[in-house]
Amino acid sequence: MKKITKICCIGAGYVGGPTMSVIAKQCPEIKVTVVDINKNRIDQWNTDNLDELPIYEPGLKEIVDERRGKNLFFSTEVDKAIDEADMIFISVNTPTKTYGKGKGQAADLKFIELCARNIAKVAKDDKIVVEKSTLPVRTAQAIQNILDNTGNSVKFEILSNPEFLAEGTAIDDLLNADRVLIGGNDTPSGQAAKDALSAVYEHWLPKERILQTNVWSSELSKLVANAFLAQRVSSINTISALCEKTDANIQEISRAIGFDSRIGPKFLNASVGFGGSCFQKDILNLVYIARSYGLNEVADYWEQVIIANDYQKSRFAENIISTLYNTISGKKIIIYGWAFKKDTNDTRESAAIAVADALLEEQAEIIVCDPKVSEERIYADLDYLNTRSPEENRRLLKITNDPIEATQNAHAIAILTEWDEFKSYDWKTIYNQMLKPAFVFDGRRLLDNDTMESIGFNYYKIGQS
Repeated sequence: MKKITKICCIGAGYVGGPTMSVIAKQCPEIKVTVVDINKNRIDQWNTDNLDELPIYEPGLKEIVDERRGKNLFFSTEVDKAIDEADMIFISVNTPTKTYGKGKGQAADLKFIELCARNIAKVAKDDKIVVEKSTLPVRTAQAIQNILDNTGNSVKFEILSNPEFLAEGTAIDDLLNADRVLIGGNDTPSGQAAKDALSAVYEHWLPKERILQTNVWSSELSKLVANAFLAQRVSSINTISALCEKTDANIQEISRAIGFDSRIGPKFLNASVGFGGSCFQKDILNLVYIARSYGLNEVADYWEQVIIANDYQKSRFAENIISTLYNTISGKKIIIYGWAFKKDTNDTRESAAIAVADALLEEQAEIIVCDPKVSEERIYADLDYLNTRSPEENRRLLKITNDPIEATQNAHAIAILTEWDEFKSYDWKTIYNQMLKPAFVFDGRRLLDNDTMESIGFNYYKIGQS
């Protein structure tokens, strides 16, 4: 088995940065270099002010501070890192296609192919190439075909090593992983490559948690895991809609069914909907794969998970509009939270984007407050929708760092991210500043009904009538 001494990771994003930082921490004898062509992002990783790292994850800045400059490096010198590495992780973006065949469902693999071609061009000796990005089944074969036809006699082994990280707990998920999945070829060289990657993780994880499979099973397992988790969220959210029409309480229902050992309590918290980089993208990819094999009933089943999630977001926005007397034009609505979940600055597919967009269509005046998401990111998320001009987005939506002052003369507040700090706000002062009746729409079930109503709020908590 080849001993790994130098690792290169192409892609300094939400997966590559934290994963490589933990590997560097746990494997001090391995040189880990994270590379990206985005100089600004690399500069952020190399900043002296660790609070300005491009990614916010609890525990990440401490690890970067400990290992950076010792065996952890961030660089734009992609070719140099590829040339030196024994093992190369590909951790670049694989967004849903916005054009051509598979538009709106299939994964766009252009960045993966560019990485493969660059590795083929640069490599002078044998390499282990590890897919870390979430990829559709049989992507490894495409990478293998590119690398095997370079004509430079270099041997490549392709492994699939999908990530199972939850943003906000990524460092703990890496240090205490439920399992690590390594897929590769069932050949002597393929087995040696799988064992070499396993040896890296065995620095801190028990060997029995490291599962080896064929490459196709590994790739598909990632999509299926996320689909199952998203399915649970959409399932409980559809029941939250039913609860609001009856006297049922979604929290009591979640607790009751969660006690069933066959079901368990996780991912049964009703909310305004799931977001993040993986759930929707991976389900759409699964839908596309199923349709491409003529499995339309399978595709329809999983597509319904996305439909239910979109319904939850639109239902929440429509409830705000109808409760505010079916007109919100010129009304001031405060949005607490823009990240798709707490303890991350990731906004991809965030429910806040969809809700804000729906309210802006009704000409509401929106003020957003999020403790970790930048102003540029918020406006970029809205501009990407192309619902209205960038100028109009900036006219109708403002961003504040003062969540209490912002509520002066506001008509309503919508809580769209479950940041813990929202619970400690001075809600009595907020109530006194708002126009009456003062409404709070809690899309994350964060606050206490009795407390909010005793203050005087008209308080709506998702999943309760």
